[in-house]
Amino acid sequence: MKREYSISIYLDQRRSLKSGKYPVRLRVYVPGTQKLYPTKFTFTKEEFQYIWNSDKSDLPAAKPKTEKLLNNADRREALSALLSLQDKAEKIAEGLDPFTFDQFEKKLYRRSGQTENVFYQYDQVVERYKTNNQIGTAKNYELSQKSIKTFLEDWKGKEPSTLLFREITPEWLNRYERFMSDKGKSQTSTGIYLRPLRALYRAAILEGTIKQDLYPFGRKKYEIPQPEVVRKALSKEQIKKLYEAVPANEYQKKAKDFWFFLFNTAGINVKDLARLKYSNLLGDKLVYIREKTKRTTKARLKPVVVYLNDYATQFIEKYGNPEKLPQNYIFDIFRNGMTEQEKFDKAGAFTRILNQHVKNFAKANGLPEEISTYWSRHSFATNAIRSGASMEQIQQALNHANLTTTQNYFAGFGNDSMKALTKNLMNFNDGQTDEQPAQ
Repeated sequence: MKREYSISIYLDQRRSLKSGKYPVRLRVYVPGTQKLYPTKFTFTKEEFQYIWNSDKSDLPAAKPKTEKLLNNADRREALSALLSLQDKAEKIAEGLDPFTFDQFEKKLYRRSGQTENVFYQYDQVVERYKTNNQIGTAKNYELSQKSIKTFLEDWKGKEPSTLLFREITPEWLNRYERFMSDKGKSQTSTGIYLRPLRALYRAAILEGTIKQDLYPFGRKKYEIPQPEVVRKALSKEQIKKLYEAVPANEYQKKAKDFWFFLFNTAGINVKDLARLKYSNLLGDKLVYIREKTKRTTKARLKPVVVYLNDYATQFIEKYGNPEKLPQNYIFDIFRNGMTEQEKFDKAGAFTRILNQHVKNFAKANGLPEEISTYWSRHSFATNAIRSGASMEQIQQALNHANLTTTQNYFAGFGNDSMKALTKNLMNFNDGQTDEQPAQ
């Protein structure tokens, strides 16, 4: 295998410290990129020459004027530590094919004895997702870890600091599921918290941390609960009732207006709604990339195209930013300059407020109080199909890569449609007569 990197110990002389010394770095170079990693050592030029080069040449190294501060024991200790660091870095790099800085850094800074600690792996993954501005995914892992720690504290009677991969068996997982059930948590919640753990276990197997035969998930082992999806869609009659109902206050009016905008734009997610800028508004359509798919389908990234009807156009005029510059957000949810964490928090808070008021509005008008902004997406898909749209059309509108995902959004046909279907099964005369059972 061709070596794609070089590793060395380097005295970083770009800027001296207050002591007049310079920091010692581990230098890793690949063609086009160099990275410097910190060590605990600082030396003057003479000290570094005396320590690092004294055993690497037949020529005697000049002793520094500060020799009294570097006796032989100190020199040997520093040299041994730096050689060990360089050797560790070399071995890590040799085991990477291909070499990547991400994997190199992950292994370099892994604390001794922590490779099998599930909580350590949780922390590493959370930090990586936050660095990549994947705040929602990082939050999912944080909540998963919190739930598992709560379970172990309840079981063991003390807060855990370590959980080894090999401790997680099918019996362990079944006990966690029973704990969640006893606490009144749904199987859906159990599945949400266990999927990040399963992903960590799979990654640990790929990295050689744990053996494949210890993997506790799957058939004849432990299967993560997958309850049947409850399709949350309003019928055409319910949507009409919601639209014609009069809100009790301005908060309900705004929540109602936003819900119907989501419904009229193919159930756009609130996170995507908040990110819309006037550069996404192209004539009579919105064109944008879903946040959910930006990192998962990079190779085949397709924009969502939503054609605006009269309701959506008037809504933008009413609630949109009056300064219609391409770089401006359409709606007053995000501001330019916000961090990804701030955007995540703001979108979550905005969604909760909308849901609170739309629930109260629906309940006051005899409609399901479980309604939320997410129902707008299912309601759009279901009613479009019931009105004659093909499943493939809805797949395109929802930007689904898989038709099965679209089918899961469909809440089925209404009772009247199913009654009509069975009523006409024995009609052999083009709808002119009804056949009677033979006597």
